[in-house]
Amino acid sequence: MKKITDIVRELAEPVVLEHGCTLWDVEYVREAGQWYLRLLIDKDGGVDILDCEAISRRVSDLLDEVDPIESSYTFEVGSAGAERALKRPGDFEKFMGSPVTLKTYKPRDGRKEFAGTLAGYDGGAVTLAVGGEQMRFEKEEIALVRLRVEF
Repeated sequence: MKKITDIVRELAEPVVLEHGCTLWDVEYVREAGQWYLRLLIDKDGGVDILDCEAISRRVSDLLDEVDPIESSYTFEVGSAGAERALKRPGDFEKFMGSPVTLKTYKPRDGRKEFAGTLAGYDGGAVTLAVGGEQMRFEKEEIALVRLRVEF
């Protein structure tokens, strides 16, 4: 059986592409007792509210037709954001050399958050360049990797 996020991705991706955007991620998460279905989109030059509204209307209609989720949920369409999470191998390849923040499940050297430059990706393991040294984090250690905006 397909996951809800996979079904929604298949429904939403053509609509997102029609509007000149790309589908960055689909999330189906429970927060504060409520289920949320989120489409995170991206576009060269940035996503605006009109992109989100147009895509939301079309995909909402498709979701009503197909009805892949039995329970109630809140549907949201938004920008993936400048500090988006990197999840898939292609995400890491695209942003190789970019500044990132990596969070671990357990402390390493007394901390759980590391800022550096994305220097490598190998089967889920991530290498960061941090202050002139390379730090490798295995897939099991990594809670989150997201782009970091530097000012």
